[in-house]
Amino acid sequence: RLLRDTARRYSQERLAPRVLLANRNEVFDREIVTEMGALGLLGPTIQGYGCAGTTSVGYGLVARELERVDSAYRSVFSVQSSLVMHPILTYGTPAQRDRFLPPLARGELLGCFGLTEPNHGSDPGAMETRARYDAATKSYRLRGSKTWITNAPAADVFVVWAVCEEDGQIRGFVLERGMGGLSTPKIDGKFSLRASATGMILMDDVEVPEDNLLPHATGLAGPFGCLTHARYGIAWGALGAAEACLEMARQYVLDRRQFGAPLARNQLVQKKLADMVTEIALGLQACLRLGRLKDEGRAPPEAVSMLKRNSCGKALDIARQARDMLGGNGVCDEYHVIRHLLNLEAVNTYEGTHDIHALILGRAITGLQAFTAGKAEEKRG
Repeated sequence: RLLRDTARRYSQERLAPRVLLANRNEVFDREIVTEMGALGLLGPTIQGYGCAGTTSVGYGLVARELERVDSAYRSVFSVQSSLVMHPILTYGTPAQRDRFLPPLARGELLGCFGLTEPNHGSDPGAMETRARYDAATKSYRLRGSKTWITNAPAADVFVVWAVCEEDGQIRGFVLERGMGGLSTPKIDGKFSLRASATGMILMDDVEVPEDNLLPHATGLAGPFGCLTHARYGIAWGALGAAEACLEMARQYVLDRRQFGAPLARNQLVQKKLADMVTEIALGLQACLRLGRLKDEGRAPPEAVSMLKRNSCGKALDIARQARDMLGGNGVCDEYHVIRHLLNLEAVNTYEGTHDIHALILGRAITGLQAFTAGKAEEKRG
């Protein structure tokens, strides 16, 4: 509860006043990461290394509070905590943990996660990025490109996944700003998550010391483990955005008078509000249960997929409904709903689209995978 209250106070007092202009001008404020670090919000489930050591439920509550203000701020938190600190903790060496985790926890270093490529989004197994070992220098040479990478233009540390030429296995590497051949151009013109920096990771024969290889991750299990961790937080966060839209819509229809009465007196309006409240309540209860299962080590990945898919889809529906309830004012950014709506379009897509998570669930239900034509799996009993 203390961590939740800290996140709520910080989000409402420090983030909310900045978000309108940050989104309007497409500006990422790097200081936010340092501020989160000072409050103990980064990597909050990690024990030691300057982290809070909270529960998975605590992590979810932080994500929810941040996304009440803006999905971009929650994305920065998610990437740093689940996609950078988590793999270093889980797949890294003690030396890597000691070197990277404390400054990442303090927000002194900003990280990003490089998996998605220009030609391979939902199919990371077909990635083209290659790593070639050079025995003479005891280093790897990485070449390839990653795209739609949150934090990339401003990041200091890059967790990048590549296919090793020696054995064809996918492995993770920690790249650092300043390595030769590494560049991170910003992706401009996006209409979603404008308060965070999104870009590419371009690698032109980047030399990475073998000490920066994450030794305990081989194959897609490594990046997928990170994504499962992050998707859990998204399930909570999307509902925070939905709650913000609900609150704004409720207040608007109470204040706005048409035909001699508040809009809120209209039965159709009350039906919409009732549906929104119901979906949010059910979603939060499911996230709470999943968080407790996660802490007990009993949360299957398909349960995370179920709630990521449900929360994002329902939050998007709620944002659209709220936008409609605000009438013409709903498209004005000063009312905030349209910003949440556009953000949720991206949140519904990244880290597994709505359809991809349906296929993950379908595989769990039937024992048959539908991702790749011609590949059969035995049906589970």
